[in-house]
Amino acid sequence: MLSVHTSPLDQPGTGDAGGMNVYVVELSRQLAALGTEVEIFTRATAGHLAPAVELAPGVLVRHVDAGPYQGLSKEELPAQLCAFTHGVMQIWAGEHPGYFDLVHSHYWLSGQVAWLAAQRWGVPLVHQMHTMAKVKNASLATGDTPEPAARIIGETQVVRAADRLIANTAEEADELVRHYAADPGRTAVVHPGVNLATFRPAGDRAAARARLGLPRDALVPLFVGRIQPLKAPDILLHAVRELLDAEPSLRGRLVVPVVGGPSGSGLARPERMQRLAARLGIADLVEFRPPVSQPELADWYRAATVLVMPSYSESFGLAAAEAQACGTPVIAAAVGGLPVVVRDRETGYLVRGHDPADYARVLRRFADDPGLCDRLGAAAARHARRFGWKATAGGTLAVYADAIAERRFRRPHLAGA
Repeated sequence: MLSVHTSPLDQPGTGDAGGMNVYVVELSRQLAALGTEVEIFTRATAGHLAPAVELAPGVLVRHVDAGPYQGLSKEELPAQLCAFTHGVMQIWAGEHPGYFDLVHSHYWLSGQVAWLAAQRWGVPLVHQMHTMAKVKNASLATGDTPEPAARIIGETQVVRAADRLIANTAEEADELVRHYAADPGRTAVVHPGVNLATFRPAGDRAAARARLGLPRDALVPLFVGRIQPLKAPDILLHAVRELLDAEPSLRGRLVVPVVGGPSGSGLARPERMQRLAARLGIADLVEFRPPVSQPELADWYRAATVLVMPSYSESFGLAAAEAQACGTPVIAAAVGGLPVVVRDRETGYLVRGHDPADYARVLRRFADDPGLCDRLGAAAARHARRFGWKATAGGTLAVYADAIAERRFRRPHLAGA
């Protein structure tokens, strides 16, 4: 596996680390548990890192030196792809012929390296976009920075080179065909998973709130994710202001945790959300918390009344699946994969558009009906069980098998020609 721009060892919610990190870690662990050894190549971001680290039995993370350890933004990484590729090839040269059966790349930067590696090693390339420039640019948040043309070109090249593409949802598969002329016959849909051992209902909401120091009877709309315009935490803050304008008596009941760190274009103004909360007059209600480990994150989900995901674009929406697995309903934008993860009016609510007033009206339902959280949460926990990582790994292995079988079929055919 190739994950150039963000390490699977990084804490999700910091810098560029997010759902893709969780995806690579959990998928690799499950593949290894099913008998497929995995080596993950990622860029070294500190001098003290060991060249190879065992992430789990059968899963090895290899750190490749490419550019300075610190201070490189994601936008500067294309200039280091040659150095990264050289490092990958050096490691490969030390192994026996046929060491790798297949290359699986994540995000377009990794795809550029994987394209060359797969050709050099004579193995299939399976690629996963996770996000797409053309899709993001079509639904930019106000003031956000468009993805550059170089990324669009790079994504188009990788789509053409890949033996197989994995999409998180049927909608993402359609977007690959529509925006990048992907071959539908080589595009497979495999839903991401949830660690159901960690993210599960455990005890009652009051116990989770006690552990986190939250009031027992509070209305707690939770935001989890990287703090950047794409994820739209500002929509939640504006919605809270709208809710208070409509029902001032709720002020004594509201606590609004925002769990995550600045990322992407949000790094330019890391204090933006704090200033917005102050300007809206709700700074006393909003608690900004740094990214946390998965066990603690599960407690935040359990403690919340509802998770709010007003994102402008989501290829899947892993946080929504995690929250539901913990028995917490979700209010989400009806974009990308979120309509697959959230069943409207059954496990949460889908909101068309990004008008804070619409989110405020849904939040008001939870304020007016204390039993709504538990009713939707029970259905959410049942729904989330279909998203286990074992199923994801099984679907991914089927894609691998198809790609390998097709490559083997082509070789004798070409030799005979």
